[in-house]
Parts: sequence; C-alpha cells; structure tokens
Amino acid sequence: MQQIINFLIKNKHSLLFLLLLFLSLVLTIQSHSYHKSKFVSSTNFLSGGLYGWQHSITNYFGLKQENKRLLEENEWLHNQLSALGVDSIVKREIDTISFDKPYTYTKARVIKNDYSKIDNYILIDKGEKDSIFPDMGIITDKGIIGIVENTSKNYSRVISILNSNSRINAGLKKSNQYGSLTWNGKDPNIVQLETIPRQAIFKEGDTIITHGRSTIFPKGIGIGTISNYKLNQNKSYYLIDVKLFNDMSNIGFVYAIKSRDIEEIKSLEN
Repeated sequence: MQQIINFLIKNKHSLLFLLLLFLSLVLTIQSHSYHKSKFVSSTNFLSGGLYGWQHSITNYFGLKQENKRLLEENEWLHNQLSALGVDSIVKREIDTISFDKPYTYTKARVIKNDYSKIDNYILIDKGEKDSIFPDMGIITDKGIIGIVENTSKNYSRVISILNSNSRINAGLKKSNQYGSLTWNGKDPNIVQLETIPRQAIFKEGDTIITHGRSTIFPKGIGIGTISNYKLNQNKSYYLIDVKLFNDMSNIGFVYAIKSRDIEEIKSLEN
C-alpha cells in the first residue's frame, strides 16, 4: 500500500495532466457533434472487430458439424450421379472421370488407422446396418484407401493399401496397360505397381488409376503418380514406385463404394 502511495506522490503532476486531458476529451466529444461521431465510429470499429473475432472462433468450433454436413451432401450427390449412370470422383491431381458402371457411396469416419506396420488395417464407424460388407472399396476424394475385409453391425475392418497382402488392379491413366498394386512395407507414401509390360510407354509424373477390372473399384479412381521405375530381373516387366495422392497417416473421412451390379456379376462368375 505504501508503495502505491509513494508512486502517486512521485507522479502526481503526470497523473493530474492525464486526468485533465481525459476530462477535456470527454467534454470536447460531448459538445461537438463531429468529434462525437468520430468517437462512436471508432468504438463501433473496435467492438465490431471483437465480435468478428468471437464469430470466427464460434465458426471454427462449428467446422466439425459443417464438415459432416458437406460429407452428407457429397454422399447424396455421388448417389444422384450414380443413379444417372455417371459416377465421378473429383481429385486434386486428376480431372473428374466418368465411370461406365453405376456405384453407390456411403460416407464413414476413420476411428483407427495403422500405417507403420507391415500389415496395416483401418477401422471405420460403419458396418452391416449401414450396408457395408466385405470386398467393398474404400476411397477419399483424393484416391483409394483399401478394401473392406470384415464387418460387424456397426464397424468395418479395412485392409489398407499399406498391407503386404493387398493386391489391387491398377494401371496407367494414359493407356490400357495395368498390373497389380502392392506395398513393400517401407515408405507409407510409396506403393508399388508390378507386372507392367516392358512395351508400355510412360514417364515419371504420369498418373496411376484403378482400371476397373473387378467389382471393387470403378475405373478411373486416382492412386498416385509415378516417382520411379525399373525392369525386373528378367527385364520383361516394370516395377513402378507410385507416390500416393492420399496422406495415409492423416485420414479422417472416407467413402465405401458398392457396385449395384455386383450380385449379377458374381452369379455369372459362379
């Protein structure tokens, strides 16, 4: 308390000056309409900025709900396009591609994602009650993620493309050359495309897509771009390194794909 008193005594002249200045400003603002309008405008600017900041924070915490709404809208749009016989997945690196088979899409959220093991799996929050069943493809808007292996009522286990047992038909976007997409267990950003014939023409940076030679994925879904390649020991096939479009360590929401014709195709195959 004594320190406060000493401070006031020591700075009494400065404090008195500030007090008089404040009073003069108040009187000036109150007695002159121009100064009053400028003061009101300044306070509105400050309060508006504060409310804008508060609104931005509120919107930030509401992004989760907004994201959910957008996913539901995307799911509806995918199914509407599929009903018209035109399926399209918009990717960052690839233009929209039309598929020649109708597919339906079901959104899901990833609740567990392994990417640092030899055999990695993903768990999603949709299951049999949501019409998710084994052998359905899993994708994001950037590209493929994996294939459903097992399902329960509310959840599904997905074989990630980062799994030594994963085999997916994939090939060059610019031609009909295709092979088998695998993973060597090393880099989670790089997968391998095997058995591309030696006569195939391609270069680094070319796009790799699904080739639609199964009922799991439509033709044209993005996978990645060629980062490196070499011939096998017999020099008859290429082994191609593919840099994935997806960041497999950061997957939030996905779509499960189901072919409407899968039962008819299976019955013919059997």
